[in-house]
Amino acid sequence: MAGHNKWSKVKRQKAVTDSRRSKAWAVITRDIMVAAREGGKDPTMNARLALAIQKAKGKNMPKDNIERAIKRGAGEIEGQDYKECTYEGYTAQGVAVMIDALTDNTNRTVAEVRSVFSRNGGSMAKSGSVAYLFERKGYIQIPAHIIDELELLELVVDAGAEDVESMDEMYAVITPVEVFESVQAILTEAGITMDDSRLVRIPMTTVEKPPDQIYQTHALVEKLDDLQDVQEVFTNLEM
Repeated sequence: MAGHNKWSKVKRQKAVTDSRRSKAWAVITRDIMVAAREGGKDPTMNARLALAIQKAKGKNMPKDNIERAIKRGAGEIEGQDYKECTYEGYTAQGVAVMIDALTDNTNRTVAEVRSVFSRNGGSMAKSGSVAYLFERKGYIQIPAHIIDELELLELVVDAGAEDVESMDEMYAVITPVEVFESVQAILTEAGITMDDSRLVRIPMTTVEKPPDQIYQTHALVEKLDDLQDVQEVFTNLEM
């Protein structure tokens, strides 16, 4: 029986790993398709696509999958037409939540998001009733060991970036949305590796909650994040 139990645990762990990998691949695939659709299929001319490909390789996505996603996004082969959507809501604890999704079926996605909120005591909100609490910004993460902070600051500020934050052996470059792609392009031209690069929603003010409510909020966020069409979830919870 001990051997059986051990094997069952191994199978459960593998199922969880496979599920997470499938979710990660689906998210990256959609990102590649949208990037190729909006900026073209040449990653040397499309910083968003180049980074999406880099993420795909980091998640061990097969080369064929990456190439198919690029071709679908560029319209060379048929595939789903994904739409970028944003959903807003509040947790039962009064924490504001913003959800960015990419979907080929908005009716399915909104139903799934609403279901997660309702099952966890939260509620969806009307468009704009939560968004005003957040600022849309570009976020670029760079390993600290590859460039001096002052040198990086001078490089990105000249391109229109707002700030460079130093955190745990990496730098976070914050940019206005309108210069996000040009800052990426300048970093690429300078040969600087980006670990991550995406648009994020930064809360303008945050709310503090007791530990039990923080846990409940995290539980809701994880369930939303597990939805296949959800790309990212943001809250104004103070950490």
